[in-house]
Amino acid sequence: MQAGDNVKRVVMTGASSGIGLATAQAFLDQGYEVVNLSRRQCPLASPHLSSISVDLADAAATRAAAMSAAARAPATTLVHCAGAIREKPVEDTSGADLAELGHLHLTAALSLLQANLPAMKQAHYGRVVLISSRAALGLAKRTAYSATKAGMLGLARTWALELAVHGITVNAVAPGPIADTEMFEELIPAASAKLAAAAKQVPVGRFGTPQDVARAVMFLADPQASFITGQCLFVCGGTSVGSIVY
Repeated sequence: MQAGDNVKRVVMTGASSGIGLATAQAFLDQGYEVVNLSRRQCPLASPHLSSISVDLADAAATRAAAMSAAARAPATTLVHCAGAIREKPVEDTSGADLAELGHLHLTAALSLLQANLPAMKQAHYGRVVLISSRAALGLAKRTAYSATKAGMLGLARTWALELAVHGITVNAVAPGPIADTEMFEELIPAASAKLAAAAKQVPVGRFGTPQDVARAVMFLADPQASFITGQCLFVCGGTSVGSIVY
């Protein structure tokens, strides 16, 4: 159920920190070879980990890196973790913001899939997991982020329909507020007095951890998860459902 060399291999993005880092560790723990594409090297020390330095918002560079990696070592498991927020009110949001996050969240996912799809079809097996966001449901000051993260759900549902006949599943994971990540700390610094009050707004009473999200990714990437495709799993502490505060 793997690529032609029979190695369990996952190609990831964004494994240098946060959710991507926790997910890379989870794959390594399960005996996978991990290939990471990101601007920075993954800090994990393992002979089964390699990193390719690339700016994923650069569509041409990302496609070249994805094709080069697949030519050397094709994978049948893909996880697209890399992301950026660009918090701005709507009147300050530009077309350039939409284009940059569109390349980062959507075009990069397309390039990764197209580069490795021949190996997946040959193996009649594949697992694709896209890291979207609870913000896909809407969040103030997140025009470019919410729109492109919602677009990832469209990719997952469409690719699931096209690729199911080849034994390939495509799903999304949508994290809510996840602490111990650079993106979260951009919004609420670790020492902020806002932390406790913000945590109380999460129905389960706490922020998530990168490991919470990694566990969801591993579930959907498991070879036995063959009857789950085109879905979005919210790992959000209940924030996608909403709550009434009296």
